[in-house]
Amino acid sequence: MQLELKVNGRVVRRDVEPRTLLVDLLRDELALTGTKVGCDTSQCGACTVLLDGHAVKSCNLLALQAQGREVVTVEGLRDLVPEGVREEGLHPLQAAFWNEDGLQCGYCTPGMILAACDLLQENPDPSDEEVRHGIEGNVCRCTGYQPIVLAVRKAAGVLRQAGLDPLGRPGGEASR
Repeated sequence: MQLELKVNGRVVRRDVEPRTLLVDLLRDELALTGTKVGCDTSQCGACTVLLDGHAVKSCNLLALQAQGREVVTVEGLRDLVPEGVREEGLHPLQAAFWNEDGLQCGYCTPGMILAACDLLQENPDPSDEEVRHGIEGNVCRCTGYQPIVLAVRKAAGVLRQAGLDPLGRPGGEASR
């Protein structure tokens, strides 16, 4: 079947089998390997992407369900914010995960970052407990979660200071 969607800002057209999962389209067809396959049961969150701005587990979604919609993977996240908000070319969430040691093996990191992106759209100044709740559908086996929580809160501060939400839209303290 013919599929057309926007992935990381560019229109993608492909013929796909009806049973093709979104994660497989992203990884195998588009070489966007930041989206991981961890459990194939939507339990670990390593496959999390943004679909129309909201976190979804792409291993649990048919590619055809994304018809006409917009997908953002970890590879496209940095392009959502202006250059002046990027740190060393990275989205504030990516930079904070790096700087706050919110990653070790890195397998869960893309999914964690995109889940945090969804959280920060709804709550631009989350408490530690709210961050933990916001990422609870994503499993990390390395960090013990506290560095991840610190990274999300640090990125939230950077975005608020810039007056932006994580998708680069006006919405933080500086925009008020």
